[in-house]
Amino acid sequence: MIFAQWTVPFARQIFCFLILTWNGILGLRHAIINVEVVLPVAQRVLHGAQPLDQSLDGREAAAMEAMRELEALQTRLLQRITALELSLQTQSLSISVDRVAGDGGGTTVATLSAILRTLGVDDFVFTRVPADYYDRPLEARRDILEAASVEHLCKSIVLVNTQAPANITDCSNPNNSKYYVVVIQYAARLNAENIKNFLYNLNENKVPKKKFNMRLAPEEESLKLTGFAHNAVTCIGMETDIPVILDEAITKLKPNFFWLGGGEVDLKLGIRTSQFINAVKPFIVNCCS
Repeated sequence: MIFAQWTVPFARQIFCFLILTWNGILGLRHAIINVEVVLPVAQRVLHGAQPLDQSLDGREAAAMEAMRELEALQTRLLQRITALELSLQTQSLSISVDRVAGDGGGTTVATLSAILRTLGVDDFVFTRVPADYYDRPLEARRDILEAASVEHLCKSIVLVNTQAPANITDCSNPNNSKYYVVVIQYAARLNAENIKNFLYNLNENKVPKKKFNMRLAPEEESLKLTGFAHNAVTCIGMETDIPVILDEAITKLKPNFFWLGGGEVDLKLGIRTSQFINAVKPFIVNCCS
């Protein structure tokens, strides 16, 4: 990584230096042509003789050929510098992605790995991604994680019931909680009305439907409840035992292995869907249609 970061700018500096040098050479060559061509003409005119067109044409042709060779060499060097830069960028990307099988890799990985194993999960992996991961399209993120498709890329979001009765202030009742963590695909669009209807039916219509209004929780509330920052939220090891809702579409993915936040912004967790369901015991809801 350090080598790549140092080499590319250095190569550019060398190239700029060579461009300036060659431009100087080309300018000098033009001057030489002028001297070689114009001076003999002037001398012969002063002495009353006609210029030797054939001789001068030969000199000019040779000089122009030399300039074309210099320009071709400059173009080839530019192509080589570009190829080197692309190669080093690729190496930098491969170095920046650190795949951890569950041991080591920092306190977060060790802590969450221990929790997962305690819950009976053994098919999972943590992958550290580049800092600009979220600036890249879903297809690029898929490739970084080696996911089966963009549909296998998921996120955990915290929803708050803004119309919950005054006595509902926490997550002690999973059937009628103030907050829920919803796991959905990045490629899908959340339909809060579906979740509202699910919770209404879950409570056997005993709670008025108007008392359910699910909205995205403010970022500071999400951080306080989960212990994880934006883009790092995961359902494993949360500060609060928040009930989890898993979008039904995720359970139908093939292969049944999906990706979600891993506790740090640049850390992602891949997990077997069936083991996730057994460990987390989420409500499975059609959240996005």
